[in-house]
Amino acid sequence: MVTALMILEAIISIALIISVVLQSGKSAGLSGSIAGGAESFFGGRRKGLDEQLARVTMVLGCLFGIVTLILARIS
Repeated sequence: MVTALMILEAIISIALIISVVLQSGKSAGLSGSIAGGAESFFGGRRKGLDEQLARVTMVLGCLFGIVTLILARIS
């Protein structure tokens, strides 16, 4: 049981790292703030992939926390 949970936690942690790395940066310095302002002014919207990655990151983070708490309780 403990071994299965540890393997599950390793898989979740790798997926969590990948989902964080794939997300686009929120700020790119001065040029990013100017371009970001222009995008929002002209009706630009957040990419669908970024929204999906944000949701996946939140779900994986919660799963990682739950599995970690279960492992700590068992051992």
